[in-house]
Amino acid sequence: MPDSPVPSPALDLSASSVDITRTICDIESVSGNEAPLADAIERALADCDHLEVTRVGNTIVARTTGGKSKRAIIAGHIDTVPVNANLPTRFETIDGRDYLWGRGTADMKSGVAVQLKLAAELTDPAIDVTWMWYDGEEVESDKNGLGILAASRPDLFEGDFAILGEPTRSDIEGGCNGTARIDVVTRGRRAHSARSWVGENAIHRAAQVLNILAAYLPASVEVDGLVYREGLNAVGISGGIAGNVIPDECRVHINYRFAPNQSAAEAVSYLRRLFGGFEVEVIDAADGARPGLDAPLAQEFTRAVGGTALPKYGWTDVARFSALGIPAVNYGPGDPLTAHADDERVALDEIIACENGLRTWLTGAAV
Repeated sequence: MPDSPVPSPALDLSASSVDITRTICDIESVSGNEAPLADAIERALADCDHLEVTRVGNTIVARTTGGKSKRAIIAGHIDTVPVNANLPTRFETIDGRDYLWGRGTADMKSGVAVQLKLAAELTDPAIDVTWMWYDGEEVESDKNGLGILAASRPDLFEGDFAILGEPTRSDIEGGCNGTARIDVVTRGRRAHSARSWVGENAIHRAAQVLNILAAYLPASVEVDGLVYREGLNAVGISGGIAGNVIPDECRVHINYRFAPNQSAAEAVSYLRRLFGGFEVEVIDAADGARPGLDAPLAQEFTRAVGGTALPKYGWTDVARFSALGIPAVNYGPGDPLTAHADDERVALDEIIACENGLRTWLTGAAV
C-alpha cells in the first residue's frame, strides 16, 4: 500500500506570534507545495466561531461578520522561494538583537503569523476584517492565489482598505512602484569570424543600447506625498551562435521600475520612445499602486501604528487591491533586504511591533 500523507504539524494560535512564526516557517511551503501549510491554517481556524472560513485551492479566507460599517482586508502569502540549507529555523543574536533565522522568516511568514494570531484572538474587532492567506506569490502571475481568488470570488474583496504583510521592518510603506520588462533587440548579419567584414555584429550594436542605459538618471517622483525612486537597468544580455560566427541577433533584457503616477501602458510608451530606432519587445508590465494613505481607515491605521509612512520601491500585490479600487499599504515585520537571501531572518522585536500596531488599530479604530 502507498504511504499515507504525513499530516502537517498542529498550529497553536494561542502561542506567541514569534512561536507561530517558527512553526509555520518550519512547515516548508516553497511555491507549489503550499498545501500542508494551508491545511494547518484551515484546521487551526476551525474552532474560531467568530470567523467564516472559505478555502479556494490553497488560499484560506477568514471573515468576521459583525455588521460593522467598515471592513479591512488583511492579507499575506504563504509560499516561499526555494530552500537553500536554511531550514529548520533557529534563533540567533546579532549585535545584541534577537532574530529568527531561516527561509520565510522575513518574506513573509512572520507577517502571516501575526495575522493568524490576531484573527483567532480578536473575536469582536472595531471594524470587520477579511483575512486572506494565499499561495503562488513567488512565481508567475497566473498562479498567484490572490489573483485567482479575485477572479473566482470577487465578493470576498469587498473592503474599504487593505494591508499586505510584506516585509517593511514594521513600518508602513504606501503603494508600490510599477514594473515593466522589455527586450531591446539589435539585428546584424551572420558571417564567419575570420571574414567578419562581410557580416554585421549585432552584439556590437547593443553598445548603443547600453549607452542609453548608462546615461539614464533615475527619477524621484512624488506621488500623494511619498517620493518613489525609479530605476532602469539591464538585467541580462544574450546573443551569439558559436565561437567562430558573427552574431546576427542580440537581446538586452531591461527592467523598468516606475512610480505609480503613470500606468504600465504609459511606462511602455516611454520605453519605446527612449529606445526609438530599436526593436522593442514587451515581456510583461504591471501597474503600480498609489499610496492609498488618504483613505479614512488608512489614516486611522497610520495614527495607531505611529511613525512616518514610506514608499514601497518594489512591486507587490497591493497593486491588485489598488486595481480593484481598494487603497492598500504594505506592513509587516522583516527587512526586505534579507528576503530571498540565504541568511534570511527577522528581528523578534519587529514581529512584536507589528502585532502591537495591528492590535491597537483593530481594537480601537473609528467606525
